[in-house]
Amino acid sequence: MTDLQPLPTESITLTDTPSIATHTLDDLHDFVRRYPRLFVLTGAGISTDSGIPGYRDDNGDWKRSPPITLQEFLGTEAMRRRYWARSMVGWPVVAQAQPNAAHTALARLQTAGHVPTLITQNVDGLHQRAGSHDVIELHGGIGGVTCLDCGMQHARATIQRTLEADNPALLDVTAETAADGDAHLEWHALETFRVPACSNCGGLLKPAVVFFGESVPRERVEAASHALDAADAVLVVGSSLMVYSGYRFCVWAQKQGKPVAAINLGRTRADPMLSLKLAAPCADTLTALAGRLALD
Repeated sequence: MTDLQPLPTESITLTDTPSIATHTLDDLHDFVRRYPRLFVLTGAGISTDSGIPGYRDDNGDWKRSPPITLQEFLGTEAMRRRYWARSMVGWPVVAQAQPNAAHTALARLQTAGHVPTLITQNVDGLHQRAGSHDVIELHGGIGGVTCLDCGMQHARATIQRTLEADNPALLDVTAETAADGDAHLEWHALETFRVPACSNCGGLLKPAVVFFGESVPRERVEAASHALDAADAVLVVGSSLMVYSGYRFCVWAQKQGKPVAAINLGRTRADPMLSLKLAAPCADTLTALAGRLALD
């Protein structure tokens, strides 16, 4: 990174009130008017108003222990029991979550032609449910499960019914919800937990998401790269960009001479290269922006 020349950074800090100061909206509004075709990249921060917790604090550090890695999941039956037990308790929160005003505002901006393609690091599917189309889910979707042996695709809701039927002792257990359908559960009888198997071949099931330690499929990266080539600028929404899967697009944009802006409460990995940063709530900011652009 030392050989890249960072763009000037304007950091605008807002108060804790839900209203957005006029001058910050002016800055963002002018940015979108100058660069009308946006490559929008969203992260966990856009879904927190839907009741789905984020991974990181305002400094970009893990709030709790990091999520399970691919190597851990594949490595032992004990880790798969732990994952599926936590998922059985936590997944309903994501499944029942509703899009919030930030998702709706981005769908409005897409309808207005400002967001040709939307790229998200989230796996909750809320962008699509809010009306966005051409969404590239870098990390997949939590609504699906894949058999690693025969390749059969299963609906996560179907797997949930199997989990509940096979593990009735956990039906009344509650635990603090974690990001992406996880829960902070350390169950004393984990050795008795029954891990779901493929109904077609009895093989190993894995959620259709990219685990930590796993690479984003090449076709998704290439599709997002083509979207970046066609865009005028990048707008990051609700992401600290601490994982390379999203951060890379800011690096590539800088190499192409395209400006990068961010709406995020807290530090991002790309702060040195941002041309505009709003430390503001995603929903309030995007709703106000969509309204301002509609008046144009």
